[in-house]
Amino acid sequence: MRIDGKSRVCAVIGNPVEHSLSPALHNAAFAEKGLNMCYVAFRVEDIEAAMAGVKGLNLLGLSVTIPHKVAVMGCLDEVDETAGRIGSVNTVLNREGRLIGYNSDGMGAVRALREADVPMTDEKVTILGSGGAARAIAFTLGKEVALREMVLLGVEVDECRRLAEDLEKALPFPVRWEAMNLETLGRHVPDSAGLIHCTPVGMNPHEEQTVLDRQLLCPGQFVFDIVYNPLRTRLLQEAEQVGCRTVQGVEMFIHQAVFQFELWTGEQAPVECMRRVVMEALS
Repeated sequence: MRIDGKSRVCAVIGNPVEHSLSPALHNAAFAEKGLNMCYVAFRVEDIEAAMAGVKGLNLLGLSVTIPHKVAVMGCLDEVDETAGRIGSVNTVLNREGRLIGYNSDGMGAVRALREADVPMTDEKVTILGSGGAARAIAFTLGKEVALREMVLLGVEVDECRRLAEDLEKALPFPVRWEAMNLETLGRHVPDSAGLIHCTPVGMNPHEEQTVLDRQLLCPGQFVFDIVYNPLRTRLLQEAEQVGCRTVQGVEMFIHQAVFQFELWTGEQAPVECMRRVVMEALS
């Protein structure tokens, strides 16, 4: 990778940010494509000053992480429609001095599902959870795929209801919501084409936990767990044993980075190179 006066710079901003895999991931992708670009990490407390700096230094693009995904929206010149409906931005493009915000999480999930070639069109899909990740995935999936029905099951009842109400205003197919419990899981899981798990249940160090009984799963369903530490959660392991088609959460992380790369560069991303970097880091 060459760095000179013509190099374009991208960055991840957050607090903390030292743990981020994004610099290794994007720098490997830039090198693979022979691009005169580099990617760095900035710990940021003052988001307004940071965004002024993006313009002043003519940075090309940003990844935005906790705690700035919502606050950054007030510092942008334009917000993509889907990101606006989601209510958070995690990707910024500097287009000739105009800062435009996007949300790549939902598209990362949709691309991961498409790559796995799972059935979604004119099908019922159930999403477990109603937080920020569920919101991003639900809006993007609803925009990109003509589902028959979307069902939201959440522990935070008010949050789940608000998400369903927002989705109903934006999507052309029915959106239903209920509190997540044994009864509602038993009613909705068996007749769904697939499940998208968007809660932290099963994440390290609680790998022994799962949100549902494997007996509710049916062969041929898809099960997508956005948790990627561990790579194969208990939910995914049990789904595989039942005969479900599984999609690991790490694929969402990879494909949201693919979306960012292509947005910033206008070129096709080296997906296998990016996957290799992530898998090496997590192994």
